[in-house]
Amino acid sequence: MKKYLFLTACLLISAVYVNAQRYAIIDSKYILEKLPEYKESQNKLDQFSALWQQEIETKQAALDKMYKDYDAEQVMLSDDLKKKREDELYNKEKEVRDLQKKRFGFEGDLFKKRQELIKPIQDKVYTAIQKLAVDKSFDFILDKSEGITVIFADPKLDRSDDVLRFLGVK
Repeated sequence: MKKYLFLTACLLISAVYVNAQRYAIIDSKYILEKLPEYKESQNKLDQFSALWQQEIETKQAALDKMYKDYDAEQVMLSDDLKKKREDELYNKEKEVRDLQKKRFGFEGDLFKKRQELIKPIQDKVYTAIQKLAVDKSFDFILDKSEGITVIFADPKLDRSDDVLRFLGVK
C-alpha cells in the first residue's frame, strides 16, 4: 500500500512539473543601453531636446525683459498704452506656452522624434524577445526594468475569451 501511495505521489508531482509554465525575466533597459544604435538615437534626441529648450529659454528671456520694461514704464503710460502693452505681454506669454506644448507636450515634437528614432529599435528588441520565447518554449517573458511587465505571453494561455463567455459576451 505504501508503495502505491508513493508511486501516486510521484506521478502527481511529475504531472505538476510537466504542466509548469516556463517563464523568463529580462531587463529591456539594460538591453537597449547595450545597443549602439539606441545610444546614437538617444544622443540625437537629447540634441533636439536641448535645441528646443534653448529656443524656449530665449523666448522666455525676451518675455521677462518685456515684463521688466513694462513694470518700469507702467507709471508713465496712459490707460490705452497700458492695455496695449498688457495685450502684447499676454500674446507673447501665450506664444511661449504654445511653443513649449508644441515641442514637449503630449504628442509634441519630442514625442514624435522619439517615435521616429527609438521605436524601431524597441520593435527590433521586442521581435528578438518573441523569437527567444518561441525558440526556448517560454510561456511568459517578464520585464524587470520598470516594475514587472509581461512582454510576451503564449497566446494559447490567454483565457480572455473564456472570461467573456462566462460574462455572456459572444
